[in-house]
Amino acid sequence: MEPLANKIRPKTLEEFIGQKHLVGADKPLRLAIEQKHIFSFVLWGMPGVGKTTLARIYANAIGADLHELSAVSAGKDDIRKILKEPCRENRPRVLFLDEIHRFNKAQQDFLLPFVESGELVLIGATTENPSFEIIPALLSRLRVFVLEELSAEEMSEIIERTDYKLDKKAQDWLIRMANGDARQAITMIENTARLYDGKVMVDTLKNTLQSKFLRYDKQGDEHYNVISAFIKSMRASQPDAALYYLARMVASGEDPKFIARRMVIFASEDVGLAQPTALVVANAVFRAVETIGLPECGINLAHGVAYLSNCKKDKSAYEAYKAALEDVKKYGNLSVPLNLRNAPTDLMKELGYGAGYERYTTEDLLPKKLKGKKYLPKH
Repeated sequence: MEPLANKIRPKTLEEFIGQKHLVGADKPLRLAIEQKHIFSFVLWGMPGVGKTTLARIYANAIGADLHELSAVSAGKDDIRKILKEPCRENRPRVLFLDEIHRFNKAQQDFLLPFVESGELVLIGATTENPSFEIIPALLSRLRVFVLEELSAEEMSEIIERTDYKLDKKAQDWLIRMANGDARQAITMIENTARLYDGKVMVDTLKNTLQSKFLRYDKQGDEHYNVISAFIKSMRASQPDAALYYLARMVASGEDPKFIARRMVIFASEDVGLAQPTALVVANAVFRAVETIGLPECGINLAHGVAYLSNCKKDKSAYEAYKAALEDVKKYGNLSVPLNLRNAPTDLMKELGYGAGYERYTTEDLLPKKLKGKKYLPKH
């Protein structure tokens, strides 16, 4: 039986919900689709935000022969097979490669000449930062589109398309649970309706969530549930829980670099100024993971997890950065004080650029509008 998420999948941009910054009027991906531009690109975003759907809409718009592979199970032979197949009526040959970050360097190198020559139009989909997971030579030939989490309003629109009637309480609960993942919300509705004779309410949704029936194809969601539990355990300074979730991820075949990257982020975001050497340790773990690989790098990960869990926590630097970023968004490019400006020419010096600058001044160096603003508490 065809899954409900596939049945109601949008086939045109007019039916598509979300990602207005990419597919709204005069936005880049809409223009590319409407004008039938042929180029390779990567769609980067969390699960269930429309990556596969946009890839199919694009391929259909340019009249391509579309081939879909998952990098989890595909290899060079699968790509060779696609390249041997003749394209109908000289149509573009498009390869949609889901989870492209799972391809290793050799596999990505193999793709490179076919993408460069235009023999293959590549659309990659990834939940990971392409800067880390796609080799520079290939990434330089791809345009990157970043997809955002779906808003509560957009999720509500998608839920309404399922034709199942949910009261506001059930709909609000489902939107919070799905956390911007449309596919998860749709699958939850479909499985709840099957298990409970069409009754989709908060209680039946909760029961379905705990049911194995829901989890038969939900490895992607479990992936994010476990990494979330892992981070929150370290944040709560509970090394036993953090080590358990680490073991879960390693045993299930999770990419150890994915885990190590989260630890590097955690070291600055959560430990921060309370233990500045945490970033040094986390980076050392990441380097060890790159150098050693599984299974031995599991020991390095465990060492790092135990250390980070036991560190005191201080988010002040992270919170200060966010506050400063808000002011940047709010006020735009405020004028930099003259004494702080670079003065590489005589004219600039005559205009006062750099005049009166003191290396160890106690003067407030913020732009005039922000004088006296404090982002970071004193330590």
